[in-house]
Amino acid sequence: MIYFIKRYFKSLLFFGIKYILSCFFPAFIFLTLAISRKLEFSIIYRYDFLLIVCVVFQFFMVRWKLESKNELLVICLFHFLGIAMELFKVHKGSWSYPEEAYTKFFGVPLYSGFMYASVASYMCQAWHWFNLKIDKQPNQFVSILIAALIYFNFFTHHYMYDFRWILFLIVIVVYFKSTILFTPQTTTFKMPVVLSMFLIGFFIWVAENIATFFGAWKYSYQHQNWTVVDSGKVGSWILMSIVSYIIVFELKRVQSKLVVN
Repeated sequence: MIYFIKRYFKSLLFFGIKYILSCFFPAFIFLTLAISRKLEFSIIYRYDFLLIVCVVFQFFMVRWKLESKNELLVICLFHFLGIAMELFKVHKGSWSYPEEAYTKFFGVPLYSGFMYASVASYMCQAWHWFNLKIDKQPNQFVSILIAALIYFNFFTHHYMYDFRWILFLIVIVVYFKSTILFTPQTTTFKMPVVLSMFLIGFFIWVAENIATFFGAWKYSYQHQNWTVVDSGKVGSWILMSIVSYIIVFELKRVQSKLVVN
């Protein structure tokens, strides 16, 4: 009995350490947001500083081989998808970036794309550290179609019915039998893929509260005094985490096929 307690405690300890390492990029962004809020900028604006720091950090992530070139392409894709969404959402008044910047276009600072890219970085890092594997992964075409539908719903719900609850149901049905295998140390554990998606979405919402507290961006109800982000955003981040999951999973699936061939 004592042996099993020690074994699982050790696995939990390694899980915590590796989880922190997986969050290296997001944690760096939060730290930079916190520090930059206390600094005074004269030559460049704060948002410009954040962009420069994120680009340099991303360069060293690849240089230190913490991320592969293929993973960098996925992270760049997330940056592009994130910027596209930011341009649309800021235009619609969903949120805003109140500070000035040279690298700010149509109200959106370019550094904002790195907050989406950091989610992809986290997933790529977790794949390495936990030796992740997916059991009973759905059909590739179906997975990509779901990701596309979720992403476009972020735009189309401004003009038509919001299909998010239908999309949630589709994800649950399609991924119901899928499990994620992760190994913190030597013991391999299982978790339903759907549960992991929902947990990541919730923790991104927690991270969003930290980011808005440090002035990364602001919702309309946060301009006078900071307040907790609307809990309805949890659903949005769960959907975004599903898109992130699918893109990273499909990258790994393609890579595994190339290795076999």
